[in-house]
Amino acid sequence: QVQLQESGPGLVKPSQTLSLTCTVSGGSITTKYYHWSWFRQPPGKELEWIGYINYSGGTYYSPSLKSRTSISRDTSKMQFTLQLSSVTPEDTAVYYCARGEGSRYSDYSEYDYWGQGTQVTVSS
Repeated sequence: QVQLQESGPGLVKPSQTLSLTCTVSGGSITTKYYHWSWFRQPPGKELEWIGYINYSGGTYYSPSLKSRTSISRDTSKMQFTLQLSSVTPEDTAVYYCARGEGSRYSDYSEYDYWGQGTQVTVSS
């Protein structure tokens, strides 16, 4: 069974870079043809797709967050990492990592395994 676990600081100051890591067990992040995404859900709002890194290391980001987002991976540790720069209080959310397959990568129903989520608050 594939398991995903998010980790990282729960509090980030405005203008700093948010960095979260997703550790995958029970599966490989290099297995064709999966992609590994980050989502977030701000309080009182819908789930929002942030971006993905695929089995070959290719990345694709939400146009609305592209200028501030970077997703990388460490295949030796079965981890992929989200970096979101220049954060503001509007980036406060529960952040999730997930595994998906298919072309509708921004559609949460395309994802079969999820991390439990981690709360990130942006505040001074």
